[in-house]
Amino acid sequence: MNAAPGPVIVDVAGTELTVDDIARLSHPMVGGVILFTRNYDSRPQLAALCRQIRGLRRPPLLICVDHEGGRVQRFRDGFTQIPPMRELGELWDRDVLAACKRATEIGQTIGEELREVGVDLSFTPVLDLDHGPSGVIGDRALHRDPRVVTLLAKSLTHGLLLAGVANCGKHFPGHGFARADSHVEVPIDARDLATILADDAAPYAWLGDALLSVMPAHVIYPKVDPLPAGFSKRWLQTILRRRLGFRGMIFSDDLTMEAAAVAGGIVERAQAALAAGCDMVLVCNQPVMADQLLGALQWKPDRHFAERFARLRPHG
Repeated sequence: MNAAPGPVIVDVAGTELTVDDIARLSHPMVGGVILFTRNYDSRPQLAALCRQIRGLRRPPLLICVDHEGGRVQRFRDGFTQIPPMRELGELWDRDVLAACKRATEIGQTIGEELREVGVDLSFTPVLDLDHGPSGVIGDRALHRDPRVVTLLAKSLTHGLLLAGVANCGKHFPGHGFARADSHVEVPIDARDLATILADDAAPYAWLGDALLSVMPAHVIYPKVDPLPAGFSKRWLQTILRRRLGFRGMIFSDDLTMEAAAVAGGIVERAQAALAAGCDMVLVCNQPVMADQLLGALQWKPDRHFAERFARLRPHG
């Protein structure tokens, strides 16, 4: 089948596909699946689930997971336990070369284990800086220094790519300074654009094409735009695409999160994110909302969409 996949990434109910899952994944507006802990029982079971997804008679779906390590590692028993990313930053402070080597090893381990069961992409690495106040980021951050974050993230992405798994830098332009958790409220970062670009957003510029995709934050930076970054043309098109030269895929963060509600209902949220510059949107843990969106979404891919999508599935 040569038809292009759609822009919506949805989840599935359990450890094998249900009739409802199959109907949802067969919708032409769906382009990917995000997996969660509830979808995992064992490595053979997870591999079978991914084969089931691959076997659907439709254009290929992107299979994704949040598998950063530490608090955010969806698959545990049977997978290598990945430490919180802060530990790599702490190792850097003791031994720079050892930290880079360890980061590559961790990236390759994550990638090899995910590739073996059929996953295409991990929403890794976190590029948020460790400013301290953000509890939702916390030890998920590599370091406070954007230069250290960049070099460790480059090693992590190198390891992932050696294993054939795509990466995603998040949460552009930076979630580490804002205290609030965007899952339950709207975070605000009142710093000016020059400060953010010189500090939190710097890794996105420095990493360049090492990043295959980026996920913007559901954070409002009022001195730049009154909308959260994921709904902001200024952040995604003027700054990320044109000023920083980013050429990869842009994923929204989960549109069911509380901070996304500023854009309206689920259909309005998706339309706003796509209009702002997101290529694909995530709708997680809310199948009713996903079905509502799929029944109403109007979308036409831009001329680069197929190329960006193909780069995320290096093994076809």
